[in-house]
Amino acid sequence: MNLIGVDVGGTFTDLILLDETTGQVRVAKVPTTVRNQAEGVLAALREAGATAAAIKVLVHGTTTGTNALLERKGAQTGLITTRGFRDVLELGRRTRPTPYGLKGTFEPLIPRDLRVEVAERVDAEGQVVVPLDEDAVRRAAETLRAAGVDALVIHFVHSYVNDRHERRAREIAAGVWPNAYVTVGSELLPEYREYERGTTAAINGYLQPVIDRYLRSLADTLRSDGYARELLVMQGNGGTMSVDVAARHAVNTLMSGPAAGVKAAAFTALAAGYRNVISCDMGGTSFDVGVIRDGVPAVSADKELGYGLPVRVPMIDIHTIGAGGGSIARVSSAGILQVGPQSAGAEPGPICYGRGGAEPTTTDANLVLGRLNPKGLLGVAGAAELERVRSILDKKIGAHLGLGPDEVAAAIVRVANDKMAGAIRLVSLQRGYDPRDFILFAFGGAGPLHAAALARELAIPKVLVPARPGITSALGCLVADVRHDFVRTINQDLLRLDVDEARAILAAQVAEGRRLLASEEVDIETVSVLHQADMQFAGQTHVLTVTIPRADFGRDDLLLAFERAYWERFEVELKQMRALVMSLRTAVIGRRPPVSLNGLAATPSRGALEDARDGSRRAWFDGAWHDTPIYRRERLAVGVRFDGPAIVEQLDSTTVIEPGDRVEVDTLGNLIITVRGLV
Repeated sequence: MNLIGVDVGGTFTDLILLDETTGQVRVAKVPTTVRNQAEGVLAALREAGATAAAIKVLVHGTTTGTNALLERKGAQTGLITTRGFRDVLELGRRTRPTPYGLKGTFEPLIPRDLRVEVAERVDAEGQVVVPLDEDAVRRAAETLRAAGVDALVIHFVHSYVNDRHERRAREIAAGVWPNAYVTVGSELLPEYREYERGTTAAINGYLQPVIDRYLRSLADTLRSDGYARELLVMQGNGGTMSVDVAARHAVNTLMSGPAAGVKAAAFTALAAGYRNVISCDMGGTSFDVGVIRDGVPAVSADKELGYGLPVRVPMIDIHTIGAGGGSIARVSSAGILQVGPQSAGAEPGPICYGRGGAEPTTTDANLVLGRLNPKGLLGVAGAAELERVRSILDKKIGAHLGLGPDEVAAAIVRVANDKMAGAIRLVSLQRGYDPRDFILFAFGGAGPLHAAALARELAIPKVLVPARPGITSALGCLVADVRHDFVRTINQDLLRLDVDEARAILAAQVAEGRRLLASEEVDIETVSVLHQADMQFAGQTHVLTVTIPRADFGRDDLLLAFERAYWERFEVELKQMRALVMSLRTAVIGRRPPVSLNGLAATPSRGALEDARDGSRRAWFDGAWHDTPIYRRERLAVGVRFDGPAIVEQLDSTTVIEPGDRVEVDTLGNLIITVRGLV
């Protein structure tokens, strides 16, 4: 039987197949089919020679939800809310789209004419102040249905503490609503903060029809081909869920692909002996950065996917910028060279792909600099038209800046590197982490091209390039566990906390998580539970999430954990201030059987460096051309060492080793690059 992980990126769809019987690994990389991602998934299965009937489990990371949200291509959604609160989604937190600008626009996911108020009110203690007007709910649902709304969101004030009105409103709406796309805010997120709970519910409703139709279509096609098990979907928290759960909680699919990449980085680096990692995923469209401490990716429930769109569900803490291989380079009206965030994407792609692209990209620049093989570009028939690329770089950029094509290409790469280094600083230095204490894990089709330069810029001493960098996110799908997260706001002073009630809430969350795991029929070896509390000092706004040390915790345990976390974050003690427990969180994680990395690398156990040599070509480093040896990754033996400049080529990626850097192939087939002058 086969285990399969498949990740859909902005440019390519990646697949990894592990044959449990033989240990053999097969990979596939095909262009993403933007109009219907399922076609690309099925094409990758065919390229890998996968038979649906022989698949034991298939885990899918998708950009469908993220793209629909960012491109505003979700379903038409309506909202039923408490009278007087229809504009909460627009008022937000009184921030501005451009902090220092005099103007800015924001268009909420649900337009004002599709936000309907009804009479009802619950106070902050959960007491009913105004009874629910049931007839008004029915009329509101009928009005929205007549307006052509596809998905309905029900969001009432203070429903996190008493959800009776929301549950009754759903029952009434279900009687007239034509489909199952009804999102109840308190069911999705029983947490305080009306705005964040409202935007999360709105996003879920906006994405629910898109995600449901896409995943069920793919699952039905696989089932008709003979796949008999549950299709699993990656979540943004790094776990997986079934299609049924994903259909109800579509918001949890956001950032699933990048999350899979960070999971794979943690898994691979830990196997190689590295626990503190900065992961860098550079694909065709974006550059995603994550931090892994002590082998565990950082998870946050405080994510904003664009202005006015906070998402209060746990997701791996990833910072994304528009800096991929397909990022378009241009000269601004001020005469400044800029790279991204606009991307050539999969269609038409960079100029060198020969699919009609006419705008210079980072990939085109790397080709001109000799870092990419004109005859070996993935998905390109024949050799790339190098002179055409040079001509366009010269005409569109060089003519404006007074630079030749080679200098233009070098400038594009330098600007792109500066943007990516800034993203790494944001998740490391600005959060109190010293990059020198981490190893840089570079993956994605383009990540290893830039990794050594980024490490040098940030004084990171070592870079790890995995055996299959271009399909790392697909590997993350394969190794991810099944995970369900729960939260419940209690808003109690720690000194007056009802500890028995708090324990009961956590126990109920564990029971619900175990019930969901059982319903998904996934092979699980063990179940682990993580309890956390959101805490803050009275009078402060922002919370810190602390780990609850044990199930039979007491008040002193929570206070000690909070004071320790506060000191680590701010190096301040506030002994005279009262601590509050705002919310209780539980993650229930079903550990799937372990996956071996032994078959991932086609690395020979012994051999000489010259056995891997595949000629040489001129490549640009430090303002000059160097005759640079080319090595085939699959022929580099375990233990081989060599110095840069060098270029290592393989099917799914190219690794650039800069002059003076040293490379060693470890026992798992990873390239460990030691940056010159930093060790």
